[in-house]
Amino acid sequence: MQKHARVCADCGCGLSQYNREDRCAACARVRRFDTQPGPRVPDTVWLAPEVQAAIAAWDFGQASYLIRERAGLRQDDMAHMTGLSQGFLSMLEAGTRRLTNLDKVSKFLRGVGTPDVLLPAPFREQDTRSASAQVLPPGPGPRQIRPITCEPSADLHELAALAASQSLQFTEEITKSNVSDVELEELESKIATIATEYVHAPLHPLFNGLLATRDQLFSLLSGHQPPHQTRELFLLAGASCLLLAHASQNLGDQDSAIAQIQTAWALAEQADHNDLRAWVKGTAALIAEWSTHRQTALDYTRQAIRLAPTGETRIRISAIEARAAARIGDRDRAEAALQELQRAREQRTGSDGLARFGGLLTFPAAKQEYYIGGTYALLGEHHRAETHAAAAIELYESGPKEHRSYGDEALARLDIVTARIAAGEVEGAGEQLQPILDLPANRRIRQLGDAMQGVARLLEHPRLAHSRTARELADATRGYQAIETKPKALTS
Repeated sequence: MQKHARVCADCGCGLSQYNREDRCAACARVRRFDTQPGPRVPDTVWLAPEVQAAIAAWDFGQASYLIRERAGLRQDDMAHMTGLSQGFLSMLEAGTRRLTNLDKVSKFLRGVGTPDVLLPAPFREQDTRSASAQVLPPGPGPRQIRPITCEPSADLHELAALAASQSLQFTEEITKSNVSDVELEELESKIATIATEYVHAPLHPLFNGLLATRDQLFSLLSGHQPPHQTRELFLLAGASCLLLAHASQNLGDQDSAIAQIQTAWALAEQADHNDLRAWVKGTAALIAEWSTHRQTALDYTRQAIRLAPTGETRIRISAIEARAAARIGDRDRAEAALQELQRAREQRTGSDGLARFGGLLTFPAAKQEYYIGGTYALLGEHHRAETHAAAAIELYESGPKEHRSYGDEALARLDIVTARIAAGEVEGAGEQLQPILDLPANRRIRQLGDAMQGVARLLEHPRLAHSRTARELADATRGYQAIETKPKALTS
């Protein structure tokens, strides 16, 4: 026999574990009606079969609407009686919210003065000695629910009510979340802002913001949330590590970039997000392309192309493959990749998964032209290289400021410089070099420093030995300093 530790102060009946007051529902109702002239539910309302059915079915949105309509009450009146907000009651009646917290269910039922006979079993103010099971108080997880044993003497209606309350308790546990949808949207907005600003803003302050956002995402993932929110957190965390991989590469720290790529891949797997997988493999190819393991870059692009959907992601992978192949002198593969890039352009449909973040996580036309120009420059087709590089610069200069990538634009100019040096047009090369020489130190990515050293070697060619302009440009490029990692240099 179950014994109640608490009893009603007026009638002495046992109190439900969900009743936090010192009186049962019936006595509290009488006392309230005796002392308060406020809104109340007439007794005739409880005789309506529809009201009884809604309460029995735990459809508290329908019950609220029916009780309110029959009692001639407003939602504000119901809010005053139950302690629930008018906004919540509005959503409850509209079906966009549910009442699953057992304490709030009790608060609602007691607030409107539901007769004890209509209360679901867990909320009745009496000794439920015929019950063969009970709902335990909320604990750390749904495993706290005690199994129901269906004994021959058990009241099936009461067992059904107990089973329903247990199911609601389980629902409450599995839908608990340490992150709200609003917070998820804010985190997505942070990633989008960083990705957008990355292409045109100094790296150091962005790096700090990116680290803070990643840490917040990791912290949330160590808690509990519904599966769809967990997948979104994994995606956002993966995007943050992907951006950190790019940042590490731009700083010239290949080992850190690879570590971030490995983490981003693991997060993409957890999120089960193919577009993130494809971007991670593509970025791994970029890192390998700028290293001594250039053949590995082509292996990564083959893996990425199998994951890439149509659209910018597939265009990006083809562009990376074309340039990586050209860098090791594989003309056939480079040209085949350029053809695939063109097909991807023509087949472009829909939006990509990461394109929603914008900035660095997109592959716009200007960037496409820059990669095509870079491929032709590596293949020694300087006229075609200059045509595409010039197109990239024009698109960057005429496009929105937030889409203008100072790193890619500078590298495109170097392709034109290379083309003009090859054609013996040293003066023309100097015109393109000057904006790169004027670029602030905090925007000189490591790849730009490496490329400038290559230009210096071209300017030192014996055939240009008698050119004073060539010697001056060689001196300027030879001492070109890439991005510094110290904050004082990055923030100057």
